[in-house]
Amino acid sequence: MSRSTWYHNMDALKRVDRHAELKDKISEIYHCHKGRYGYRRITLSLRKQGLLVNHKTVQRLMAELSLRSLVRVKKYRAWKGETGRVAPNILRRDFSASKANEKWVTDVTEFSVQGKKLYLSPVLDLFNREIISYSLSERPVMEMVNTMLRDAFLKLSPEDAPLLHSDQGWQYRMAGYQAKLKAQGMTQSMSRKGNCLDNAVMENFFGTLKSEYFYLSQFSSINELRKGIEEYIHYCNNERISLKLKGLSPVEYRTQALKAA
Repeated sequence: MSRSTWYHNMDALKRVDRHAELKDKISEIYHCHKGRYGYRRITLSLRKQGLLVNHKTVQRLMAELSLRSLVRVKKYRAWKGETGRVAPNILRRDFSASKANEKWVTDVTEFSVQGKKLYLSPVLDLFNREIISYSLSERPVMEMVNTMLRDAFLKLSPEDAPLLHSDQGWQYRMAGYQAKLKAQGMTQSMSRKGNCLDNAVMENFFGTLKSEYFYLSQFSSINELRKGIEEYIHYCNNERISLKLKGLSPVEYRTQALKAA
Protein backbone atom coordinates (compact mmCIF):
# COMPACT_ATOMS: atom_id res chain seq x y z
CA MET A 1 0.00 0.00 0.00
CA SER A 2 1.34 3.40 -0.92
CA ARG A 3 1.91 6.02 1.76
CA SER A 4 -0.74 8.34 0.27
CA THR A 5 -3.35 5.56 0.27
CA TRP A 6 -2.52 4.64 3.87
CA TYR A 7 -2.91 8.25 5.05
CA HIS A 8 -6.13 8.61 3.05
CA ASN A 9 -7.61 5.54 4.76
CA MET A 10 -6.50 6.73 8.19
CA ASP A 11 -8.10 10.14 7.60
CA ALA A 12 -11.32 8.43 6.51
CA LEU A 13 -11.44 6.46 9.75
CA LYS A 14 -11.03 9.65 11.75
CA ARG A 15 -13.87 11.45 9.99
CA VAL A 16 -17.07 11.87 11.99
CA ASP A 17 -20.23 10.52 10.38
CA ARG A 18 -22.29 13.69 9.92
CA HIS A 19 -25.46 11.60 9.78
CA ALA A 20 -24.74 9.62 12.94
CA GLU A 21 -27.41 11.38 15.02
CA LEU A 22 -29.96 11.15 12.23
CA LYS A 23 -29.23 7.44 11.83
CA ASP A 24 -29.84 6.95 15.54
CA LYS A 25 -33.22 8.66 15.27
CA ILE A 26 -34.15 6.65 12.17
CA SER A 27 -33.22 3.42 13.91
CA GLU A 28 -35.14 4.44 17.03
CA ILE A 29 -38.34 5.16 15.06
CA TYR A 30 -37.96 1.98 13.01
CA HIS A 31 -37.58 -0.27 16.04
CA CYS A 32 -40.21 1.62 18.06
CA HIS A 33 -42.72 0.64 15.39
CA LYS A 34 -41.27 -2.88 15.14
CA GLY A 35 -40.10 -2.52 11.57
CA ARG A 36 -43.50 -1.46 10.29
CA TYR A 37 -42.40 1.95 8.97
CA GLY A 38 -40.74 2.50 5.61
CA TYR A 39 -38.74 5.58 4.65
CA ARG A 40 -41.82 7.70 3.92
CA ARG A 41 -43.38 7.28 7.37
CA ILE A 42 -40.01 7.64 9.08
CA THR A 43 -39.47 10.89 7.17
CA LEU A 44 -42.83 12.18 8.39
CA SER A 45 -42.02 11.12 11.95
CA LEU A 46 -38.72 12.99 11.81
CA ARG A 47 -40.45 16.10 10.48
CA LYS A 48 -42.99 15.91 13.31
CA GLN A 49 -39.97 16.07 15.63
CA GLY A 50 -38.88 19.29 13.90
CA LEU A 51 -36.17 17.78 11.69
CA LEU A 52 -36.25 19.00 8.09
CA VAL A 53 -34.94 16.01 6.19
CA ASN A 54 -35.39 14.84 2.61
CA HIS A 55 -37.09 11.48 2.08
CA LYS A 56 -34.31 10.39 -0.28
CA THR A 57 -31.76 10.96 2.49
CA VAL A 58 -33.82 8.82 4.86
CA GLN A 59 -34.15 6.12 2.21
CA ARG A 60 -30.38 6.09 1.63
CA LEU A 61 -29.54 6.00 5.34
CA MET A 62 -32.02 3.19 5.94
CA ALA A 63 -30.27 1.21 3.23
CA GLU A 64 -26.93 1.83 4.96
CA LEU A 65 -28.48 0.61 8.21
CA SER A 66 -30.05 -2.40 6.46
CA LEU A 67 -33.51 -1.31 7.61
CA ARG A 68 -36.43 -2.27 5.37
CA SER A 69 -40.16 -1.96 5.77
CA LEU A 70 -42.18 -5.15 5.83
CA VAL A 71 -43.67 -6.81 2.77
CA ARG A 72 -47.43 -7.02 2.78
CA VAL A 73 -49.15 -10.34 2.30
CA LYS A 74 -52.57 -10.69 0.70
CA LYS A 75 -55.35 -12.23 2.74
CA TYR A 76 -56.85 -15.65 2.23
CA ARG A 77 -60.29 -15.60 0.64
CA ALA A 78 -63.04 -18.19 0.58
CA TRP A 79 -66.24 -18.41 -1.49
CA LYS A 80 -69.35 -20.17 -0.19
CA GLY A 81 -71.64 -19.93 -3.19
CA GLU A 82 -74.72 -17.88 -3.95
CA THR A 83 -77.07 -17.13 -1.02
CA GLY A 84 -79.29 -14.15 -0.32
CA ARG A 85 -79.48 -10.88 -2.23
CA VAL A 86 -76.50 -9.12 -3.81
CA ALA A 87 -76.38 -5.31 -3.53
CA PRO A 88 -75.08 -3.11 -6.37
CA ASN A 89 -71.54 -1.74 -6.36
CA ILE A 90 -72.41 1.84 -5.38
CA LEU A 91 -68.97 2.67 -3.96
CA ARG A 92 -67.29 2.02 -7.34
CA ARG A 93 -63.78 2.26 -5.87
CA ASP A 94 -64.32 5.87 -4.75
CA PHE A 95 -62.48 5.48 -1.46
CA SER A 96 -62.54 9.19 -0.62
CA ALA A 97 -64.87 10.69 1.99
CA SER A 98 -65.41 14.31 2.95
CA LYS A 99 -66.43 13.62 6.55
CA ALA A 100 -66.56 10.92 9.20
CA ASN A 101 -69.34 8.31 8.98
CA GLU A 102 -69.95 8.98 5.30
CA LYS A 103 -68.51 5.76 3.85
CA TRP A 104 -67.63 2.56 5.66
CA VAL A 105 -66.08 -0.68 4.42
CA THR A 106 -66.04 -4.11 6.03
CA ASP A 107 -64.90 -7.70 5.48
CA VAL A 108 -63.86 -10.81 7.43
CA THR A 109 -60.37 -12.31 7.61
CA GLU A 110 -59.01 -15.52 9.13
CA PHE A 111 -56.04 -16.38 11.35
CA SER A 112 -54.74 -19.84 12.24
CA VAL A 113 -52.82 -20.69 15.44
CA GLN A 114 -52.01 -24.13 16.85
CA GLY A 115 -54.56 -25.74 14.54
CA LYS A 116 -57.31 -23.36 15.70
CA LYS A 117 -58.96 -20.46 13.86
CA LEU A 118 -59.73 -16.88 14.82
CA TYR A 119 -61.85 -14.59 12.65
CA LEU A 120 -61.79 -10.78 12.61
CA SER A 121 -64.72 -8.69 11.41
CA PRO A 122 -63.96 -4.92 11.41
CA VAL A 123 -65.60 -1.75 10.08
CA LEU A 124 -63.29 0.90 8.67
CA ASP A 125 -64.22 4.56 8.07
CA LEU A 126 -62.88 5.75 4.71
CA PHE A 127 -62.63 9.32 5.97
CA ASN A 128 -59.63 8.63 8.21
CA ARG A 129 -59.01 4.87 7.80
CA GLU A 130 -59.99 4.30 11.43
CA ILE A 131 -61.30 0.95 12.63
CA ILE A 132 -64.45 2.14 14.34
CA SER A 133 -65.62 -1.26 15.55
CA TYR A 134 -64.66 -4.91 15.27
CA SER A 135 -65.42 -8.34 16.67
CA LEU A 136 -63.34 -11.50 17.05
CA SER A 137 -64.72 -15.04 17.00
CA GLU A 138 -63.36 -18.56 16.86
CA ARG A 139 -66.15 -19.45 14.42
CA PRO A 140 -67.25 -17.54 11.29
CA VAL A 141 -70.83 -17.12 12.50
CA MET A 142 -73.39 -14.42 11.81
CA GLU A 143 -73.32 -13.24 15.43
CA MET A 144 -69.74 -12.05 14.89
CA VAL A 145 -70.89 -9.69 12.12
CA ASN A 146 -73.97 -8.63 14.08
CA THR A 147 -71.83 -7.71 17.09
CA MET A 148 -69.50 -5.64 14.90
CA LEU A 149 -72.49 -3.90 13.32
CA ARG A 150 -74.17 -3.19 16.66
CA ASP A 151 -71.00 -1.60 18.05
CA ALA A 152 -70.55 0.46 14.86
CA PHE A 153 -74.09 1.84 15.14
CA LEU A 154 -73.20 3.25 18.57
CA LYS A 155 -70.68 5.58 16.87
CA LEU A 156 -73.37 7.23 14.74
CA SER A 157 -75.20 10.45 15.49
CA PRO A 158 -78.88 10.77 14.49
CA GLU A 159 -78.01 12.53 11.22
CA ASP A 160 -75.42 9.94 10.12
CA ALA A 161 -76.38 7.35 7.50
CA PRO A 162 -73.17 6.00 5.98
CA LEU A 163 -72.83 3.81 2.94
CA LEU A 164 -71.47 0.40 3.99
CA HIS A 165 -69.46 -1.50 1.38
CA SER A 166 -68.38 -5.16 1.54
CA ASP A 167 -67.63 -8.05 -0.77
CA GLN A 168 -70.33 -10.59 -1.66
CA GLY A 169 -69.65 -12.75 1.38
CA TRP A 170 -72.58 -14.81 2.61
CA GLN A 171 -72.84 -12.74 5.81
CA TYR A 172 -73.63 -9.54 3.92
CA ARG A 173 -76.31 -11.16 1.74
CA MET A 174 -78.37 -12.38 4.68
CA ALA A 175 -81.81 -10.81 5.04
CA GLY A 176 -81.27 -10.02 8.73
CA TYR A 177 -78.05 -8.11 8.05
CA GLN A 178 -79.60 -6.12 5.23
CA ALA A 179 -82.66 -5.33 7.37
CA LYS A 180 -80.42 -3.89 10.11
CA LEU A 181 -78.77 -1.54 7.60
CA LYS A 182 -82.12 -0.45 6.23
CA ALA A 183 -83.49 0.23 9.70
CA GLN A 184 -80.48 2.44 10.38
CA GLY A 185 -81.08 4.35 7.12
CA MET A 186 -77.82 3.08 5.63
CA THR A 187 -77.08 2.21 2.00
CA GLN A 188 -75.52 -1.15 1.21
CA SER A 189 -72.86 -1.58 -1.49
CA MET A 190 -71.02 -4.72 -2.64
CA SER A 191 -67.95 -5.47 -4.70
CA ARG A 192 -68.33 -7.26 -7.99
CA LYS A 193 -67.93 -11.02 -7.70
CA GLY A 194 -64.28 -12.07 -7.33
CA ASN A 195 -62.97 -8.50 -7.60
CA CYS A 196 -60.96 -7.73 -4.44
CA LEU A 197 -59.88 -4.32 -5.77
CA ASP A 198 -63.43 -3.08 -5.27
CA ASN A 199 -62.76 -3.30 -1.52
CA ALA A 200 -59.05 -2.44 -1.69
CA VAL A 201 -58.84 -0.32 1.47
CA MET A 202 -60.16 -3.11 3.67
CA GLU A 203 -57.90 -5.63 1.90
CA ASN A 204 -54.99 -3.29 2.49
CA PHE A 205 -55.71 -3.12 6.23
CA PHE A 206 -55.78 -6.92 6.50
CA GLY A 207 -52.51 -7.17 4.58
CA THR A 208 -50.85 -4.63 6.85
CA LEU A 209 -52.15 -6.31 10.00
CA LYS A 210 -50.82 -9.69 8.93
CA SER A 211 -47.43 -8.53 7.62
CA GLU A 212 -46.72 -6.05 10.43
CA TYR A 213 -47.98 -8.18 13.29
CA PHE A 214 -49.31 -11.69 12.69
CA TYR A 215 -46.50 -13.09 10.50
CA LEU A 216 -43.80 -11.57 12.72
CA SER A 217 -45.05 -13.12 15.96
CA GLN A 218 -45.31 -16.50 17.60
CA PHE A 219 -48.52 -17.39 19.47
CA SER A 220 -49.06 -20.09 22.05
CA SER A 221 -52.83 -19.74 22.08
CA ILE A 222 -55.83 -18.12 20.40
CA ASN A 223 -56.31 -15.90 23.46
CA GLU A 224 -52.79 -14.54 23.03
CA LEU A 225 -53.51 -13.77 19.39
CA ARG A 226 -56.83 -12.15 20.30
CA LYS A 227 -55.14 -9.82 22.79
CA GLY A 228 -52.42 -8.99 20.28
CA ILE A 229 -54.90 -8.07 17.55
CA GLU A 230 -56.76 -5.82 19.96
CA GLU A 231 -53.49 -4.07 20.84
CA TYR A 232 -52.52 -3.74 17.18
CA ILE A 233 -55.86 -2.16 16.21
CA HIS A 234 -55.45 0.33 19.06
CA TYR A 235 -51.94 1.06 17.76
CA CYS A 236 -53.23 1.56 14.19
CA ASN A 237 -55.98 3.92 15.29
CA ASN A 238 -53.99 6.02 17.73
CA GLU A 239 -50.27 5.81 16.92
CA ARG A 240 -49.53 4.54 13.41
CA ILE A 241 -49.20 7.55 11.12
CA SER A 242 -50.68 7.49 7.63
CA LEU A 243 -49.17 8.98 4.49
CA LYS A 244 -52.69 9.72 3.25
CA LEU A 245 -53.55 11.63 6.44
CA LYS A 246 -50.74 14.20 6.32
CA GLY A 247 -48.58 12.21 8.70
CA LEU A 248 -51.27 11.87 11.38
CA SER A 249 -52.82 8.80 12.93
CA PRO A 250 -56.52 8.17 12.17
CA VAL A 251 -57.64 9.45 15.57
CA GLU A 252 -55.40 12.53 15.30
CA TYR A 253 -56.83 13.27 11.86
CA ARG A 254 -60.43 12.91 13.04
CA THR A 255 -59.77 15.10 16.07
CA GLN A 256 -58.14 17.77 13.92
CA ALA A 257 -61.08 17.71 11.49
CA LEU A 258 -63.58 18.13 14.34
CA LYS A 259 -61.67 21.15 15.66
CA ALA A 260 -61.62 22.74 12.22
CA ALA A 261 -65.37 22.20 11.67
